[in-house]
Amino acid sequence: MSSSPTATFFSKHHQLPPVHRHRSSPPTTINCTSSPTSVTTTNNRQPIPSLLPFSAKYVPFNTVTDESYSLDEIIYRSRSGGLLDVQHDMDALKQFDGKYWRSLFDSRVGRTAWPYGSGVWSKKEWVLPEIDNDDIVSCFEGNSNLFWAERFGKQNLGGMNDLWVKHCGISHTGSFKDLGMTVLVSQVNRLRQMNKPLVGVGCASTGDTSAALSAYCAAAGIPSIVFLPANKISMAQLVQPIANGAFVLSMDTDFDGCMKLILEITSELPIYLANSLNSLRLEGQKTAAIEILQQFDWEVPDWVIIPGGNLGNIYAFYKGFKMCEELGLVDRIPRLVCAQSANANPLYIHYKSGWKNFMPVKATTTFASAIQIGDPVSIDRAVYALKNSDGIVEEATEEELMDEMAAADSTGMFVCPHTGVALVALKKLREKGVIGKSDRTVVVSTAHGLKFTQAKIEYHSKEIEGMSCKFENPPVEVAAEYGAVMDVLTKHLSKVS
Repeated sequence: MSSSPTATFFSKHHQLPPVHRHRSSPPTTINCTSSPTSVTTTNNRQPIPSLLPFSAKYVPFNTVTDESYSLDEIIYRSRSGGLLDVQHDMDALKQFDGKYWRSLFDSRVGRTAWPYGSGVWSKKEWVLPEIDNDDIVSCFEGNSNLFWAERFGKQNLGGMNDLWVKHCGISHTGSFKDLGMTVLVSQVNRLRQMNKPLVGVGCASTGDTSAALSAYCAAAGIPSIVFLPANKISMAQLVQPIANGAFVLSMDTDFDGCMKLILEITSELPIYLANSLNSLRLEGQKTAAIEILQQFDWEVPDWVIIPGGNLGNIYAFYKGFKMCEELGLVDRIPRLVCAQSANANPLYIHYKSGWKNFMPVKATTTFASAIQIGDPVSIDRAVYALKNSDGIVEEATEEELMDEMAAADSTGMFVCPHTGVALVALKKLREKGVIGKSDRTVVVSTAHGLKFTQAKIEYHSKEIEGMSCKFENPPVEVAAEYGAVMDVLTKHLSKVS
């Protein structure tokens, strides 16, 4: 059988155009999207043998065992209490070569055929191959901007000319969490259609997870329950689940306390757990890595820098890159960097110790509130990803992250504090000579800056105690008179000219 057959994929309501390969091969038709079980030739020669169907299952993370579970089971941990991972049938996926997968994924970019126009569901065969298209809950997430940060790199990083910012926050609810939530809520929708006993979906959140969960559940008509730490997230983040109709519980604890409670509650009530302990979300988040490769015409960047809190995302990016390597779309993976706030840095401390004896920390207040997590659920996943990508962990103080956020904004971006953390990590690695001037580097921006306007206002107003705010740019008050305005403008222009 040819490794790249000409294929036509069908959804229930739409037909995608065929992807043509190898003119010397007999024309073939694959009569489904995710389970190509019947393949026939259009001439009178011998039929091509049936293909293996695409499938995926839960398995214990990083463990050699026969233990596995259907994705239709409601389960979050292995028998030993460890993390689970979604394992795809790689033999089935390898029936098609890398060139075929590249062309298929590229052919779906910008399509309106349901659900393939989504940046996540354009990779459906690698995400949830067995779900029916009618069960998918999508807001056409993904396909986010890969921004060439030319001025920032040249001006702030010693002439760096190949710096890119992946704006995952330019999404339906303003954060990368949409990528994972479309997968999780779609699977919940499928389970409810199968009459599984689920009354709703719940999460603990530092803001962005709750926004994504509530929006996707609202789109599907599924009740959502949110546990939030009181007074520890921005108002913009708080209003999102409220507006989307979630049942919001504001608790006098931190994220780790909320997480402990949601785990206890979901073990007793028929509420599906939506936190990244649930490995389904990582299947959606990994598509951002594949998307980066697509946007570089399948060339691999040298470095990818990702803010880290609960630490599922660093593993998701690793998994996306690694699948592309294993299936022949690329020949290597980038080095990964995880960037943490110094006020919530258990992974950084673990890395600096040589990966010895991980200990949770008590996270303290940080402007990068979404990563204010001292006891990350996905610590084992993150360590695995970093070890297998020759990765590095860096940290940023509050003043460092706010200054880098402001510096980025002054070059045309409008980033969140978490992106500021990642930019600090980049700056430190540039100063140490670890990342070179010409290294192609991608910084992952995880949320939209509009969620954090209060932090920006306080910075530019110099209202943050103990912080110099060296890039502050407050408005200048001036009388509404021609002479006064001319005087102010003349002084300003003399400084900038």
